[in-house]
Amino acid sequence: MSTPETHPDTLRQAVRTFYAGTAQAAPGETAGCCSGSNCCGPAPTLSAALGYSAEEMAAVPEGANLGLGCGNPQAIAALRPGETVLDLGSGAGFDCFLAARAVGETGRVIGVDMTPEMLAKARGNAAKAGIGNVEFRLGEIEHLPVADGSVDVILSNCVVNLSPDKPQVFAEAYRVLRPGGRLAISDVVALIDLPEDMRRDLALYTGCMAGASRIDEVEAMLSAAGFVEVRVTPKVESHKFIRDWAPGRPVTDYVVSANIEGVKPA
Repeated sequence: MSTPETHPDTLRQAVRTFYAGTAQAAPGETAGCCSGSNCCGPAPTLSAALGYSAEEMAAVPEGANLGLGCGNPQAIAALRPGETVLDLGSGAGFDCFLAARAVGETGRVIGVDMTPEMLAKARGNAAKAGIGNVEFRLGEIEHLPVADGSVDVILSNCVVNLSPDKPQVFAEAYRVLRPGGRLAISDVVALIDLPEDMRRDLALYTGCMAGASRIDEVEAMLSAAGFVEVRVTPKVESHKFIRDWAPGRPVTDYVVSANIEGVKPA
């Protein structure tokens, strides 16, 4: 679901421009939060609120944690050594680097991002930390540069809501997963339909709010793509940080962070 009267390419370009600026910001200047508002605080504080431990935050290269996201997909992914993991919208590489630790030297992690500036930042982070089991590819999550049936687990953190074609995202996720593979993502979903003025607001769209689909819509899209064992679990505690993404606007009346899970039949 895209915002009314807004072309999908306009939405993609707005997202790309916003996150390019986030990637290029000097340390301490990134606002954190999906919205990029200036009210949220430093990245470690934000990530702790999202469910990351101090040990996890200390384990990634400096500059990988930009304080973006709406949850911790690692907590539901149950990653195992030797698995191949794909991160949709990998940003500066934070979740990829955590996944690389979990799958070990026999595993592999692929990050896909459509923003060249984020891709360059992630690759630089991997190089300076000497992390060899991670690679980053330029691409859109609706058209993944990944082979059919080649991935065990798909992660994503507050990115699918930014897509103007979510059914295509889930269809691509299903395509690249191996039989028995699983989807484990954190994303923003809508409890009820957002008012039209909010859905038209590009700042709320790039801030991961206006593009959120209702829970029943997400469940239907996953089932239509072929996933089974579909679960969308809202996290009411996320209202504590989501309200800071758009100060003065009642966004928490409409959206919440959720864990979204599904399995490709074996």
